[in-house]
Amino acid sequence: MRAEPAVDDLLWYVAYGSNMYAARLAWYLGGGRPPGGLRTYPGCRDCRPPRRSAAVLVPGGIYFAGESRAWTGGMAFYDQELPGRAAARAWLLTVGQFADLAAQEMYREPGVDPDLIGVAVADGRATLGPGRYETLVRTGVCDGVPMLTFTAPWRAADVEWNAPAPVYLAMLAGGLREAHGWDASRIAGYLAGRPGVADRWESPAVESLVAEALRG
Repeated sequence: MRAEPAVDDLLWYVAYGSNMYAARLAWYLGGGRPPGGLRTYPGCRDCRPPRRSAAVLVPGGIYFAGESRAWTGGMAFYDQELPGRAAARAWLLTVGQFADLAAQEMYREPGVDPDLIGVAVADGRATLGPGRYETLVRTGVCDGVPMLTFTAPWRAADVEWNAPAPVYLAMLAGGLREAHGWDASRIAGYLAGRPGVADRWESPAVESLVAEALRG
């Protein structure tokens, strides 16, 4: 049996996209291909479930850009400089689990150097590469444990926004309900206001998608 990690070996992974949904995060931890996805994940070396989760609101916002190789359509990114607060779910993981999860988001094999994660904790930001999800950002501290997420190195204003695929947006809707307990109206309003959705999806279409996703 593995010993419980010390507090210094833990951090909060702040998920603001599809990984707010527990069933989705499980594929990153344990490996495999999620239903509706186009990608198979190798999983983490330590595949134990998160020790805790917490609904959080972090300064800034999310937007959709690029083209997902897992879902098609735009991907969610976090920008601390956007106005407001981003709804997210914090998962309490070991540093090693976070490193392996981050590697998979970067399309690398699990095994990112944990020392680089320490740089992000100390400095608030660390860029591990030029690609999407290769920039680590500290969003705060919860219960004395640092909160980290990953995003693109650019800002929302620097790139062209792109609408997310319906299956991806539905995954975010499920994650928001699971994490925050919001009703369909609040979830639809939140998602409909995000850059990449607001200018490309009609509000009734977002409301219909969210209602269907939450019925499933």
